Amino acid sequence: MNNLFAQGVAAEEAGKIGEAEAAYKALLRLEPENASAHVNLGTIYYNKKSFKLSEHHYRAAIYADNKYYLAYFDLANVLDDTDRVDEAIMAYLTALKLNPTHADSHYNLALAYEHISKPQKALRHWRRYATMDQAGCWREHAIQQIRRITKASPLLIERSNPKPRRTKRRAKLILVKH
Repeated sequence: MNNLFAQGVAAEEAGKIGEAEAAYKALLRLEPENASAHVNLGTIYYNKKSFKLSEHHYRAAIYADNKYYLAYFDLANVLDDTDRVDEAIMAYLTALKLNPTHADSHYNLALAYEHISKPQKALRHWRRYATMDQAGCWREHAIQQIRRITKASPLLIERSNPKPRRTKRRAKLILVKH
């Protein structure tokens, strides 16, 4: 069975997508809950722009292994591409909860927050991405986004207590320069 997975990976790397698809399907007939095969097959469908099929396989991977952060990341990409940005944000956040150091999740989450006009939420993830990916080709874009957002609102108001309880005391506000 691992042989079928290896065949699928080798076929993908050789650009033989039809053979890879066949190998992953054969493996899934034998092991319907093989999360890695679902993710790889989902990616094949994603690249073909068959978003319903790719979403199905990413969700099947999550069902098989709910700790597989890449399945959440890939699902989020599908949701984002099909204009379900709020759902995509939740999936990116889950991916980051499972792996806080996944730079691409921070990058794509920042893009999703920008898409729904939440630049302050995006800013946090642009910064995380720029810190994590020092040599990546998208780092300069993240830095430009950071500059744009901080230039638009140089003084941000943040709560000193992000989850204030309902008490007689008010949550203190502090000014933060970025």
